Amino acid sequence: MTEFQEKLVKQHEDSMHRELESLVATADKTDAEICKKDFEGFKKLFHRFLQHKGPAVEWARINRPPEDSIQPYEKIKLRGLPDDIAACLNKLAVVKLNGGLGTSMGCKGPKSLISVRNENTFLDLTVQQIEHLNKAFNANVPLVLMNSFNTDEETKKILQKYKHHRVTIHTFNQSRYPRINKESLLPIAKTMQVNGENVEAWYPPGHGDIYTSFYNSGLLDKLIAEGKEYIFVSNIDNLGATVDLFILHHLMSQPADRRSEFVMEVTDKTRADVKGGTLIQYDNHLRLLEIAQVPKAHVDEFKSVTKFKIFNTNNLWISLPAIKRLHEKNAMDLEIIVNPKTLDGGLNVIQLETAVGAAIKSFDNVLGVNVPRSRFLPVKTSSDLLLVMSNLYSLDNGSLTMSRLREFPSTPHVKLGSSFTKVQQFLARFENIPDMLELDHLTVSGDVTFGKNVSLKGTVIIIANHGDRIDIPAGAMLENKIVSGNLRILDH
Repeated sequence: MTEFQEKLVKQHEDSMHRELESLVATADKTDAEICKKDFEGFKKLFHRFLQHKGPAVEWARINRPPEDSIQPYEKIKLRGLPDDIAACLNKLAVVKLNGGLGTSMGCKGPKSLISVRNENTFLDLTVQQIEHLNKAFNANVPLVLMNSFNTDEETKKILQKYKHHRVTIHTFNQSRYPRINKESLLPIAKTMQVNGENVEAWYPPGHGDIYTSFYNSGLLDKLIAEGKEYIFVSNIDNLGATVDLFILHHLMSQPADRRSEFVMEVTDKTRADVKGGTLIQYDNHLRLLEIAQVPKAHVDEFKSVTKFKIFNTNNLWISLPAIKRLHEKNAMDLEIIVNPKTLDGGLNVIQLETAVGAAIKSFDNVLGVNVPRSRFLPVKTSSDLLLVMSNLYSLDNGSLTMSRLREFPSTPHVKLGSSFTKVQQFLARFENIPDMLELDHLTVSGDVTFGKNVSLKGTVIIIANHGDRIDIPAGAMLENKIVSGNLRILDH
């Protein structure tokens, strides 16, 4: 850095610190303490953002991970399970990332409260899974929800209904960071309030914030005191992320000095996953490479299924004592993701984020496990929702498994058009969910509705052009068909 640049960085930091102090002064006493803790983390992130202006990675230094650093799931499964798996379960806590809203699917409130199967929400299914584990093995696996300021209040109201379930539920809040003006690099917030005009001034800083906010909440120490050794972390909208007893046993059966402190579940990349983060070897460490860190000239190479064959499912097994050690030494160096946004009024802002998986390079004895695709079943869109609501999956104690009646294990490729984006629109267009057991590919575009007991097989493409409408009649069986034009079915 030149002397001029150093002065500029110092100036930006001083201005930022003054603004943050002014903001804290607008909060009441209890909030002020929380805000101060949040802002400590933000200051560190902002400092690093100002220091690092170059590319996050040097492409020439990237190598494929060594063979033994990513183990096939089958190899881990071959070891079987001990008689007393409950002893392993009692050292585990399950953490679900619950900071997201359902806005991308047209829903208000936390995404975890959207109904996905038989009136069960993501949260219901999670509670059922863990309660089943606790009952089946007479264990005590707690559920921990990492909420954000967007989801905390509504989630806590809903938690009342699980009081009599056999699962202890803890919550903690991830930090609240200020969005900063792209030009001035200063917060756009005027007060600490999160309402009215100020709503857009704040953001939860990505799931990499889990380490700091978990530690600050006191829950990390509480779980360690209760004898917990590992957390299993996953996104609450990944319905495939259930507690896997074989991976758990693998972790617990290693000698104490060679125990993996961090295990990342990866799975084979398909054309649909080209943007997913991948594991690389970089400076003799296993490291997560996200698409946001890839220099523009190499994006196509990053998306290649031949060079980077696996991607991160964000199902992670992490040692609790290791999180405590690294946090207290300030030794976790997570790459910064600079996320540019344009607000409703046209103002350009940036939010500084980090990813939970990026911490892999800071832990000891890290490992990737190449798991079956069934452990990655995220519901991000109504197309995903159609799959999990269909007869492709059966529901058993909160877990979704591919139906035995489906002859091949791959999931159909489903693309629903913009008329299906919002959950309510989507539900209104199906009298009931079609039979999809033999479906390979479905594309639907335009104003299309489905009657009762429709069956879809092979490749089905339904396109209603602008101004047309297609009503698929009740009981229709479409196999390897393209449907276009105009078809109205009205009650007489």
